[in-house]
Amino acid sequence: MGWEINDKNYERSKASLLNNYMLLTTEIAEVAEELRKTFNITNHSIKSGIDENIAFNLAKEQVKTDIGKEFADCLAYICKIANFFEINLEESFYFKMEEVRNRKNKDVRLERK
Repeated sequence: MGWEINDKNYERSKASLLNNYMLLTTEIAEVAEELRKTFNITNHSIKSGIDENIAFNLAKEQVKTDIGKEFADCLAYICKIANFFEINLEESFYFKMEEVRNRKNKDVRLERK
């Protein structure tokens, strides 16, 4: 993986950005595959008589390394695109989280007993 978006000219930058965005979405789909694997492992274990919470924790442990790799791939592409736009991701993250925290129209969550 090249570490920078091509910035020689508009057309190369556009092509490089679109390619990297496509690769990012591919990695996000791979996170989804790991989630699906987690749920399939969990459901198989439940059908075998294992408590669902224990089954889920065992499944999470089984996919932890692989899903971690997929998250790392996602972060790499996000950082690459952010660097092209000279965005400080840490500042952007905290700014956005403060914005979310102060929203007036927040979703109401119900707690299960």
